[in-house]
Amino acid sequence: MTGVAVNEFSTHPAPPLNTAAGAPLAVRQLRLTGFRSYASLRLDAEAGCVVLCGANGAGKTNLLEALSLLAPGRGLRRARLDEMARRLPDQDAGEAALAGWAIAAKLDTAHGPLAIGTGLEPASTSRRAVRIEGLPVTSQLALGQHVAAVWLTPQLDRLFAEGAGGRRRFLDRMVTGFDPDHAGRAAAYENALRQRARLLSEGRADAAWLAALEDTMARHGVAVAIARQEIVARLDQAARLGVGPFPRGALSLTGEVDTWIAEMAAVDAEEKLRAALANGRRGDGDSGGATIGPHRSDLKVVHLDRGRPAAECSTGEQKALLVGLVLAHARLAHIARGAPPLLLLDEIAAHLDRTRLAALFDELAALGAQAWMSGTDAETFAPLRGRAQFFRVDDGAIAADA
Repeated sequence: MTGVAVNEFSTHPAPPLNTAAGAPLAVRQLRLTGFRSYASLRLDAEAGCVVLCGANGAGKTNLLEALSLLAPGRGLRRARLDEMARRLPDQDAGEAALAGWAIAAKLDTAHGPLAIGTGLEPASTSRRAVRIEGLPVTSQLALGQHVAAVWLTPQLDRLFAEGAGGRRRFLDRMVTGFDPDHAGRAAAYENALRQRARLLSEGRADAAWLAALEDTMARHGVAVAIARQEIVARLDQAARLGVGPFPRGALSLTGEVDTWIAEMAAVDAEEKLRAALANGRRGDGDSGGATIGPHRSDLKVVHLDRGRPAAECSTGEQKALLVGLVLAHARLAHIARGAPPLLLLDEIAAHLDRTRLAALFDELAALGAQAWMSGTDAETFAPLRGRAQFFRVDDGAIAADA
């Protein structure tokens, strides 16, 4: 891995983990090297809310994306690793990626200070390296043991009206906030799903290999479905109560596997999925996927105060429902893990009226969550003056905004 930001923490480990026991999850220092619009950046933050203000294109979302990469996954843009490398005007994406990029952070956690480094390996466009306390780890999934993050971006404002894949990813991030191992199980399932699809599309009917992949899909797939169901049930209870002026919601999961796990033991659901996959090989080979499995599940949300599916509500109502779900999740995660997740709220004021925006600010303060919020107008966040740290972002540079 290259870059000052990561290597510094490789040789200067954080203090012992019991020095700040009980502290809420918070990023206290963020360093970027060659990441997006930032050649080099150091940002020191307080434990509370952080507001990033600046014009469109100034680099606010790039900062939030860097923070999202402290948790497992592809980040809030779901971008390829080579796309995150800083490009000079005369460089193409490939040349920029060869230089690599690095993100490093010092965090407060419930178990004490923690140092994390992650980045693109030099001369690589596909391998993401991760260090925790200066030591390399074999998988980015290890990040989930330390950092949980949930984000809202303008692209998620229509989450309920668009494809089921986005809703599954949104739900899986929330599940990982309670159960760090969920990300690993979901990744194992998806990997086996892709391998099986490739074998079938190539006409390689290796029965033993296919059976092994389908066994992996059955074991991890049922575990993924059960974890989702447990969190949806808890979120449903919380969402039905509502949070301040945010609408009440009802949540449920739909899908064949979801029906099975409600009706039978997990081991029986595994066997049923294993058999369904084996019986569906011919059709799945033609379609290039799998017609059954938790990758076909969908999260359904109903606006209880309107009595209609969220997908049929206005954009503003959908945004308010989404914010209410994130707040409910943060409350539950606080109870389960001792601290709420990091909240990354990009252009959060869009489609929220003044009453709901003020209520959001109050709820974040009451939660004690570190929420990173972005917007073009600092006045939008005026109710947070004295309760949050303000920064002005301008073309790859950042400065405190009093």
